[in-house]
Amino acid sequence: MVRKSSITSMFAGSPVKPLQQHMEKACECADQLNLFFKAVKNKDSEAFKRIHKNISKLEVAADEIKGNLRAHMPNSLFMPMPREQVLDIVRLQDKIANLSQDISGIMTGRKTELPKAVADLFISFVERAVDAAHQAQEAINELDELIETGFRGRQIDVVQEMIAKLEKIESQTDKLERKLRHAMFKIEKEHPPLDMMFLYRMIDQIGKLAAASHQVGARIQLLMAK
Repeated sequence: MVRKSSITSMFAGSPVKPLQQHMEKACECADQLNLFFKAVKNKDSEAFKRIHKNISKLEVAADEIKGNLRAHMPNSLFMPMPREQVLDIVRLQDKIANLSQDISGIMTGRKTELPKAVADLFISFVERAVDAAHQAQEAINELDELIETGFRGRQIDVVQEMIAKLEKIESQTDKLERKLRHAMFKIEKEHPPLDMMFLYRMIDQIGKLAAASHQVGARIQLLMAK
């Protein structure tokens, strides 16, 4: 549970809480991808259509938080963090939500199936990418404490450990992506070329989701380096 900082409460329109709320909604979008691809694996079309609709609703909710945050963000002079860096973090978090919607939307629209030979590996890849989003969220949820301590002291070490774990997860995601692409290559000729092309595109998009999460961690590192 995130504690409200006595210092952040001094800043009217502080972006910290809405930033955390936006990341929470982005992670909810990503979480649905785990359920989505399991439904695709099971060829449960009703389930994956329903899950895609859920992701779309969550993405709209994330956009509302993003819009309110941007509209009510004060000048950098009155904020505990530089305005441009806050907006950059919002952009990356928004990418997580948007990619989740795009991935599920394309898969639903094309009714593309997961080849049995790679289905489990595909789902493992998705799960690890979603793990990256949640690890980035953990770091975002520490912003209150970082500001409270003036980006100094033990709290820096705590967040650095979180970011180190995020980097490890992102590296594991990259390895799973390479392994999945290799497995896909071996079965390419057994499946319709267009279906395989779209699956490769989905792999690329899922990789971008993990990368966006990793970049959120990198932006927090920049804040701590000030």
